[in-house]
Amino acid sequence: MMHDLPTQLKLLVATTNAGKLREIQHELAARQMAVALLGLRDIPPVPEAVEDQPTFIGNAIKKALHYAHHSGLLTLADDSGLCVDALNGAPGVYSARYAGPHADDAANNAKLLQALAHVPPERRTGRFCCVMALAFPNNMVALVTDQVEGVLLHAPRGAGGFGYDPLFFMPELNCTTAELPIGKKSEISHRGKALRRMIPWIEMLPAAGACLPARGAEVAP
Repeated sequence: MMHDLPTQLKLLVATTNAGKLREIQHELAARQMAVALLGLRDIPPVPEAVEDQPTFIGNAIKKALHYAHHSGLLTLADDSGLCVDALNGAPGVYSARYAGPHADDAANNAKLLQALAHVPPERRTGRFCCVMALAFPNNMVALVTDQVEGVLLHAPRGAGGFGYDPLFFMPELNCTTAELPIGKKSEISHRGKALRRMIPWIEMLPAAGACLPARGAEVAP
């Protein structure tokens, strides 16, 4: 049954990462939500947000407000990454650029494996963390967080997902997140869980350009 949402509601996802867009689109489609999903490549070029905050929360809020302001659209931004206990939480907010500002997934994974080369299996614990922020231009609407625990392998496994998925092993499922079908990954992942916390806010919003709430709201983890 189709949710009672305006058919013209446009939602900009503040990313050029095709993997993130696929996962978010999958979750919205599964709920048959009447939302037109756009990525940054679907709108005219805007200045890139500088992710210079020390926390996932700070970066998510900054990106949501930045791209909402420049696009004039309701904007969903997430800041997420891998936090490894043996590395004191690294790569953390630097997950996407761990091996350098223009690093790809392979380079980031290689650097992580090098950093963990002498770490024994029992100390290779970590978690994927996700913070999502939803904003109209100049108006925060909601902020949500979630995470998922796992263990970092000594070698990649699986061809799905993106980022550090091939190294992130979930003992309870006996597989990496790169070995999961997209539906199952969305069900258990940090991003999927955070998105399900955010969806009630998206569902109750008016069409883009309508009256905004007087104040934003935050949703606790």
